[in-house]
Amino acid sequence: MGEVEEKLKDYEIKREGEAEIFMLKSNAVFFNPVQVHNRDMSIAVLRTFVVKRKEEHEALMDKRNKSRQKAKQSETSVPNGDDASGSQHDEIDAHEKELNQAVDGINDSSKEVPKTPSWKVTRELKPPIVLEALAASGLRSLRYAREVDGLGKVVATDNDKASVEACKRNIKFNGASAISKVEAHLADARVYMITHPKEFDVVDLDPYGSPSIFLDSAVQAVADGGLLMCTATDMAVLCGTNGEVCYSKYGSYPVKGKYCHEMALRILLASIESHANRYKRYIVPVLSVFMDFYVRVFVRVFTSANEIKNTPLKLSYVYQCVGCDSFHLQCLGRTVTKANFSRAVAALSKAQVKKVKRFLPNPERHWGPKVRAGRKITSKHVSLLGPEAINGVVNGASSHEDGNGAAPDESAVEHEEMKDDDENEPTTKRQKIGDDEPASEP
Repeated sequence: MGEVEEKLKDYEIKREGEAEIFMLKSNAVFFNPVQVHNRDMSIAVLRTFVVKRKEEHEALMDKRNKSRQKAKQSETSVPNGDDASGSQHDEIDAHEKELNQAVDGINDSSKEVPKTPSWKVTRELKPPIVLEALAASGLRSLRYAREVDGLGKVVATDNDKASVEACKRNIKFNGASAISKVEAHLADARVYMITHPKEFDVVDLDPYGSPSIFLDSAVQAVADGGLLMCTATDMAVLCGTNGEVCYSKYGSYPVKGKYCHEMALRILLASIESHANRYKRYIVPVLSVFMDFYVRVFVRVFTSANEIKNTPLKLSYVYQCVGCDSFHLQCLGRTVTKANFSRAVAALSKAQVKKVKRFLPNPERHWGPKVRAGRKITSKHVSLLGPEAINGVVNGASSHEDGNGAAPDESAVEHEEMKDDDENEPTTKRQKIGDDEPASEP
């Protein structure tokens, strides 16, 4: 007993909520009592998430069952007007089945159990699994297990051996309720989350400092529709004191102003969104809080390759006036609605309704440019005037329909007259002469 009492002198019992932990008086394992409000708020959000998750699953199952029931009814419904031959074939098949069963004998009823139709089977919702990536003493994990109903398992990880031993000791100290739910593992949080993709319904990140190095693996570990809780305590970086460091960690350059704490929240959200987009995922903020010396955000992570295209619509450039507190936001992108021509296809204009022709009809069959006198006939004229008209011009005559003889074509006569007139008229063109002959005027 004396040895045990001496060992217990170095420890003290810390109670928070419904959990109790052994803490060394030297505080060898990190414990921050100021973060009690952070843990209380996380428990409240986690309770709401568990209820909301159950409601969403029930609504989804109801919707699927209704659609499957409709599909089943449409398949089993007999169409009207079936001929009698179909029913006769069905009766013959039924008799054949009965004879085959009589010959084979009665099968054992224990062989096959009647199965429920697949459309009636409702997938049961598994209890959510929670991961605390940086557990330290394990107080947060113990409070989750004891104060939040409906949790399946809480996994606590840390890369410090002393912290993992303290966490296991505290799990045993809190009794069977904690032992059955909480697990402690010695592992690097980043490696553990990457090796367990989409396995955890809730991931809690509460590092000492910046969470930027954990975000890439955290968005991969969260299940579709899961909850990511993240804390950032480096407010000097996020609020504009060290803008270059903020850009290197979060990909944004802060601006000093009265809204610096709100900007810190938005910078953290934009960084999480950026990491999630690399894996065709996007976030939906649930709650964002600035408290004491840190910011805390709660976001849900979903997977959609189409939705990530709207990410530029959520980002803006901030233009801050140097002489006053006014600022202006310029959105990084905007949505331009495309014209919908589906309705315009069937729509008719007033002229179409009144059956007014858009262009006047041609006065003759081959309306257009004619073959001028003296012009060489090419394939272009054949396509425009037709082969019959061209043959009439070339031959100077066309056969009658009755075949009683040949008559001169009017177009050929006109062509000859125009040619004679051209010969009688004096030419105004200069004739080409040689180099030695003098030019003569007409």
